[in-house]
Amino acid sequence: MADLKLGYGLELYRGANLEVPVAQVQRCEELGYDVVWTAEAYGSDAMTPLAYLAAVTKRIKLGTAVVQVAARTPAATAMQAMTIDAMAGGNRVIIGLGVSGPQIVEGWYGRPWGSPNGMLRDYVAIMRQVFRREAPVAHDGSQIQLPYTGPGSIGQGKALKPIMHGNPDIPIWLASGGPMNTALCAEIADGWLPMGYGPDGAEVFAEPLAKGFERRDPRLGPAESFEIFTNLTVEITDDVAAAIARRKPLRAMYVGGMGSESHNYHRDAMARAGFPEEAHKIQELVLAGRRDEAVAAMPDAYIEQGSLFGDKQRIATLFDTAVPAGTTGVTIRTEQPEALELMAELAGTQDQTKP
Repeated sequence: MADLKLGYGLELYRGANLEVPVAQVQRCEELGYDVVWTAEAYGSDAMTPLAYLAAVTKRIKLGTAVVQVAARTPAATAMQAMTIDAMAGGNRVIIGLGVSGPQIVEGWYGRPWGSPNGMLRDYVAIMRQVFRREAPVAHDGSQIQLPYTGPGSIGQGKALKPIMHGNPDIPIWLASGGPMNTALCAEIADGWLPMGYGPDGAEVFAEPLAKGFERRDPRLGPAESFEIFTNLTVEITDDVAAAIARRKPLRAMYVGGMGSESHNYHRDAMARAGFPEEAHKIQELVLAGRRDEAVAAMPDAYIEQGSLFGDKQRIATLFDTAVPAGTTGVTIRTEQPEALELMAELAGTQDQTKP
């Protein structure tokens, strides 16, 4: 597929021990992968591994998919981004932001849930100011004010201009699924990490994206420059049924248990992807403590959506249809070096690295 970009998605945040697959990241760089992504939940953070990878790679971009906005102030995230980008040689960092959910925001970070849409707008606006260094950073938003003058302030805050002259155009992407944050993404971000895109994602999200593009900041470039990366789980195997079954417990746990009954982005993403009844049923079963039944209720079709399982011939045959319309790139999630090789071959990325 011409011009399709590949990302390599690391799942470091899920491990009890931190093991960065340096050799595989370096191989992805050789294969023409565009970006390696890290993430965070409530274990290892997303930024530190990128600093490490900056020292052992030369070209591949270093992205977060995502860092949680409750974890750091926007100025702190901007400082980390500029620092890692400078260490990496410049023009290599992508900051993907996400709001997470109220269970983590209030339970782990001790921050109020507030207005996620307003928080993202304020957060990005402040980060842009830090990157661009056009004036001392000041912002009066619905969720964040700089300098701070709220409860506990002694009134001595001062608007400051970043000391470091970093890359003024470090890309900022947003993760979203709901219409308000998706429209905001098209308005203020350089790229989008959608939740629940599905095979009909271009149609499902057409309206909020169009609304956002109507208000888009001209400094970000036209809508045609907007990046959209979806996920693709890949496993080369002779037993497709077993590959599907292995992924059901974790997926059911996310859909049913990673959130409350009222706030669960993974449940909502499954619903947007075409499985609303199944998503709600799985959540009911998990919340009732009936986890085995929740796993059994997970449809094979949902697991296969956004996945490629089978031998190399089957994967090659299904590859074109596995990449949804409207996407500019796919993030490959796999533990198999041979799967990374196969994806580069099918996408033609290695050819793009040749002189």
